Amino acid sequence: MKKSQNICDLESCFLCKNCLDEWKPAIATHKINYKVKKGEVIFKEGDPVTGIYFVNSGSVKVYKKWDKDKELIVRFAREGSLFGHRGLGKGGFYPISAAALQPTVVCYVDIAFFEATLKVNANFTYQLLMFLTEELKQSERKMRNLAHMPVKGRVAEALISLQNQFGTTAEGFINIDLSRQDLASYAGATYETVFRMMNELVNEKLIGLSGKSIRLINHQELLKLAQDVVFI
Repeated sequence: MKKSQNICDLESCFLCKNCLDEWKPAIATHKINYKVKKGEVIFKEGDPVTGIYFVNSGSVKVYKKWDKDKELIVRFAREGSLFGHRGLGKGGFYPISAAALQPTVVCYVDIAFFEATLKVNANFTYQLLMFLTEELKQSERKMRNLAHMPVKGRVAEALISLQNQFGTTAEGFINIDLSRQDLASYAGATYETVFRMMNELVNEKLIGLSGKSIRLINHQELLKLAQDVVFI
């Protein structure tokens, strides 16, 4: 990563939106912006925790390695979102990795300043608690789906989740350039299985494809697939 002269507006990210106006000059003093190339790793699992990151522009995938060459994408961080918070608490090492999905600018603050921010800004601390609570719910849902939901349903849910998070382009495609391998890692399946499920969804006229771009055609039917949980 290289330091960037990118000027943050001190308004858009999760940190700035929820802090006191009087605290923003301190943020401006302590933050460091970095330019990250597409595919570049920002930190990896096992690295010592030194600070927290916020996405200024671009997008980031947060993932865990579960085999030598395989990964499970835990979540995506888009513009304004924070990441690296899973390394907070005891231990002092990141339990996940993070890499840029496209050319990205991130904002970094060190742990000492982040902890001071929590103590001074009650609203920021509250909003962070609400964020962590929702993230825990999503993680528990993902664990259940990996155990009980057919792959086709997991792919449908992954596509719905991506559209909800990133929106759509003027042409109606999900507004993120995501490789099929990353989609497979997000759905918790192999590339080959996801490729087959995508073809089935196209043949059933539930989605449309144009290169890497994906358009959701029948949202209701995709929702039904995403609710197809089988308990044994």
